[in-house]
Amino acid sequence: MGGGVTQATVLVLGLDNSGKSSLLNALRPPEQRASLTVPTVAHKQDQFQSGGVSFSAWDVSGASRMRALWERHYRYANAVIFVVDAADHLRLVVAREELELMLAHPDMFGRRVPLLVLANKSDASHALSATHVAAALGLERIADKPWHICACSALTGSGLADGIAWLARQLREQRSNK
Repeated sequence: MGGGVTQATVLVLGLDNSGKSSLLNALRPPEQRASLTVPTVAHKQDQFQSGGVSFSAWDVSGASRMRALWERHYRYANAVIFVVDAADHLRLVVAREELELMLAHPDMFGRRVPLLVLANKSDASHALSATHVAAALGLERIADKPWHICACSALTGSGLADGIAWLARQLREQRSNK
């Protein structure tokens, strides 16, 4: 494939209130951003472009009763953005459990699906650093996928460009290696 745009389906997962919808809103062009984001019920699709990749993003609810919906999307995912509230220390254990369940699922295990972990709300005074969030999630144990973590703020947009640029590079490399 020449210099065309790479198409990719990305799942945007994480616990409720981690900032998934706000993050996707921040990735829209300024004139398309909503002034108010509301929690996702079930799932919704969004689009954004970065680094020569056109992303079709599935924002899937992180409410405990809705997390079973996540697995319906796994086999179609080219990448995963896992959003964690870096300021919510108590729920990091739950986030880790959900991440481990996703990674162990038959539709995900062994696939080289790039995993971008966004430590959102990193601008909060009591937020953990990206390094601490990575340790809390056990990211160093992930051997079958390229992964990257970055601190970000969905409200200010800081840190998002670096993470999305990494993800776009991973997806372009995967396509060129096929």
